[in-house]
Amino acid sequence: MIDFDPVASARRVIALERDGLDALLQSVDGAFSATIERLRRVNGRLICTGVGKSGHVARKIAATLASTGTLAYYVHPTEASHGDLGMITPDDAVLALSKSGETRELGDLIAYCRRFSVPLIGMTTQAESTLARAADYKLILPDAPEACGETSAPTTSTTLMMALGDALAIALLEHRGFTAADFKTFHPGGALGAALATAGDIMHRGEEMPLIARSAPMSDVLIEMTVKSFGCAGIADEDGRLVGIITDGDLRRHMGDALVEQRADAIMTPDPKTGSPGMLAADALREMTAGKAKIMQLFIVDADNRPQGIIHLHDLLRAGLK
Repeated sequence: MIDFDPVASARRVIALERDGLDALLQSVDGAFSATIERLRRVNGRLICTGVGKSGHVARKIAATLASTGTLAYYVHPTEASHGDLGMITPDDAVLALSKSGETRELGDLIAYCRRFSVPLIGMTTQAESTLARAADYKLILPDAPEACGETSAPTTSTTLMMALGDALAIALLEHRGFTAADFKTFHPGGALGAALATAGDIMHRGEEMPLIARSAPMSDVLIEMTVKSFGCAGIADEDGRLVGIITDGDLRRHMGDALVEQRADAIMTPDPKTGSPGMLAADALREMTAGKAKIMQLFIVDADNRPQGIIHLHDLLRAGLK
């Protein structure tokens, strides 16, 4: 029976890939800067391509670029040779991945880039390979040992390609000033979409808001709270600014004080917590649940403290926030 230690094996693999990443870190130089500068001036799309494991990495790089604001998609080199080259224009750029730089299937695509002056970026470990010699911009990876020593299956090399592709995407994102709001545009669904939603995306507006004048009798407040079903009423002054809030808790605390004979401003809690329409929904949830005084409702106001909407805690939970 072979004496095998899976933990030792895992640590060896991770250490080899870590060493490869350390070498990659040291190798990033002006060629990377030149590539970013050229990609900034691309008017069309960045076409990512590769075969086998490099192709899988190219797909991932294209997806990361597209989700962070760079127009990008993947084209398989074989499909390119059978008609998909027609999708690539001189306004585009091509990012071709190949560890050896001698991937035969890339030949037609390389020739097409040369013929029609399509900027070609080559990502490879071999600086003198066919791909590197043909490329306008060369991203040369360290030729680090693969983690699968005997078979040399792509492991370390694909990790380095993935990392350098991420570096390209993030450098372009940062140079462009891409924001969380921009990111949300490309990620509207799921937990990520919920985390990047704003209060303005989720809040109830207009006639849905439970609002009443500070001078209104509590009988009117009770009707407003019952009809609107938020468990509260916002109290506004003569200029429409939010000056207080009355919640179900306030009603219970004042139940023995001839409640219905009082004015709203006698019962309200003044200066309630508020939010702005542009704040992230996640920040609104944090505002509502932070500290001991947790609240169920949050009015969203403009710069003059005039109510623009209201969010209930349940709205945030239904949106997928936790």
